Amino acid sequence: MTHIKTIMDSPHLQTRRHFIQNTVLLTSSMAMTKLGNVFAQATNADRNVRIRNMEVHTVAVTNRTNWILVRLTGSNGITGIGEASLGRRAELGELNQFYRMVEGESAFAIQQYRRRGWQQASAGDRVLATAFSAIEQALWDLMARSLGVPFYNLLGGQLHSDLPVYANINRATTNRGPEGFAENAERAVADGFRAIKAAPFDGFPALDSPAEEIQAARELGIECVYAMRERVGDDIAIKIDAHSFFDTDLSIDVAAELEAANLSWYEEPVAPTQTENTKTIHDAISQVLAGGEFLFGTEGFRPLCEQQAVDIIMPDVKHCGGMWEAVKISALAESYDIKVSPHNPSGPVSTAASVALCAALPNFDILEYQWGEQLWRSSLTEPNEAFQNGSIAVSDRPGYGIALNERILEAHRI
Repeated sequence: MTHIKTIMDSPHLQTRRHFIQNTVLLTSSMAMTKLGNVFAQATNADRNVRIRNMEVHTVAVTNRTNWILVRLTGSNGITGIGEASLGRRAELGELNQFYRMVEGESAFAIQQYRRRGWQQASAGDRVLATAFSAIEQALWDLMARSLGVPFYNLLGGQLHSDLPVYANINRATTNRGPEGFAENAERAVADGFRAIKAAPFDGFPALDSPAEEIQAARELGIECVYAMRERVGDDIAIKIDAHSFFDTDLSIDVAAELEAANLSWYEEPVAPTQTENTKTIHDAISQVLAGGEFLFGTEGFRPLCEQQAVDIIMPDVKHCGGMWEAVKISALAESYDIKVSPHNPSGPVSTAASVALCAALPNFDILEYQWGEQLWRSSLTEPNEAFQNGSIAVSDRPGYGIALNERILEAHRI
């Protein structure tokens, strides 16, 4: 870790970083030029497609999870989908106010929509950010499907044909002790995943709680990590999400106790908005540090990137401002040699959108997958989700490459 940071501070890399920063806008301009070339090949009917309808479907998953899916229909009869899932929420009425900004408008006028909705979406309300992002996702899918091209072609083309995926076993783990985490880690590996993530410190007491309570919770979480490592062996990557339960000192102390577990990364021991504290932790520990799952927009991610407070950022297409904003965030991160691993403890729509995005990202690392919640998950989309050896293939179908399976949707709709 120290060696890497020394290299990153070298004059050569500073020069390279400034070069990349100065060319981010040029790169975006080139991408839009390629997008213009695609538009030029479209028929008049395609170019004139207007937004005619919005459907919102809530899918019951578990007592911890619902998936809120958005489907926009164009005047050409083509649909585009997005996901607005937000934990246990079963409805998101805020979608309506953002839909009114696109109703009757061109499906291609995405930058116009972003301009109209940005002030509300960026005000700091996660619900509004999520609603805004879902409509934006669906617009891109509708546009790409109208043009008959995969989404990543609108960004300049495909860089990756398949993407490594890690299994987030946390929500599927109801037995929150070492045996429960170890058992699900083993099951995920048996399903072919080579990387897993868990949050064994969930439920951590407030930091002003009695010292013995904090110590007990700390020891339990650490025991769970080592139980997973012992069960799956040394060849499987283990990622730990601390969900911002710690302060700076505790974050560093826990990281030291977990060194022998050889973590793949250590995620958000403190809130990512605490940039200085995050930077202090980053510089004091040996593990790779990741974070940023609920930050919004490039301005939300800029402090982490500029301070090089994390090694990996985690924009979520459901919350960060949508697909185009995720592209901009990734370009910002690339200028600081920071990898991108989209946050995605979500349904198959968000996963498909994230796959289509990551296919075009030069600094992509690995994608999150919410493992083990329901056996019918993979069949909610057509074609079904499919993983092989812990990876997912990038679709060459238009848009995000999927449609909803109406029979499965109806069976599980709230």
